[in-house]
Amino acid sequence: MQRTMSRTGRTFLEETKFVYLAPSDQVLGRPQPPLERPHAGPVTSLPPPEDADLRPVDLVEAIARRRSVRTYAPEPLPLATLSYLLWCSQGVTSVYRDAWTFRTVPSAGARHALETYLLINQVEGLAPGLYHYAALSHGLSEIEAPEDAAEAVEEALISQPMVGNAAVVFLWAADISRMTWRYGERGYRYIFMDAGHACQNLYLGAEAVGCGVCAMAAFDDDALNALLGLDGERLFAIYAAAVGQKG
Repeated sequence: MQRTMSRTGRTFLEETKFVYLAPSDQVLGRPQPPLERPHAGPVTSLPPPEDADLRPVDLVEAIARRRSVRTYAPEPLPLATLSYLLWCSQGVTSVYRDAWTFRTVPSAGARHALETYLLINQVEGLAPGLYHYAALSHGLSEIEAPEDAAEAVEEALISQPMVGNAAVVFLWAADISRMTWRYGERGYRYIFMDAGHACQNLYLGAEAVGCGVCAMAAFDDDALNALLGLDGERLFAIYAAAVGQKG
C-alpha cells in the first residue's frame, strides 16, 4: 500500500512532541544500554590519529572549501588517515563513570547512539570487506560479509558510483535504545541530528588530509541493514559517506 509521505512525516513530528511523551526508561530507573555495541570478532588497534599526514587548515578555510566530491584518486588510503577520520567523526575524548562518553562531535545528552561501520575498498593494511569501529578502544573489528561486499553495498546504496570508487565508505547505524533510554520517542528526532554532526565533522576533517567526501542518504534500508547484521528496529542504518583521496 502506498503511503502518503506528507502525512507520515507530519504524524512523526506531531507524535514526538513533548506533550505526548511517556516517562523514559531513565526516568523509570531502568538500567541504561551499553556505551557501544559488542563486536563480532577481535578488535585490532588503529594507529593514533595524530600519525596521519596532516596539513594545517584554518577552520574558516575548511568550511569554505567543503564540497561533496564524487571521484577519487586510485591510490589506497593510508591507515593513519582512516584512523584520523574515524576520530574526527566519532572519536572518544573521555568517558565519565562508565555512564556516558564525550566525543569529537555533539550528541543529545551525550548519548552518542551511533555505531560506525566501514566498507573497506582500498586502505593500506586492511583486507577489503566490512568492519565495525570500536570507538572506546579506537580499533576495528572485521564482520562477516559476502565475497562481493563492495558490489552488495553499492547495490544497497542505490548503485551510486562513488561507492565502488571510494577507498572507504562510512556507514552509520543508530542504536536507538541508547537514545530513547533518555528521551523516549523524541530520541528518534535526535539521532538524525547526531548523524549530521558526525558527517559534517568527516567533511571538515577530510580537508586536512587531502580527502574528498560525499554523503549519501539514498539507500535500501532493508538491504543495508541485512549486510551489516542489523535488525532494522533497534539497530538500523541511518547515513553513509564515500571517502577517498582527491585526484
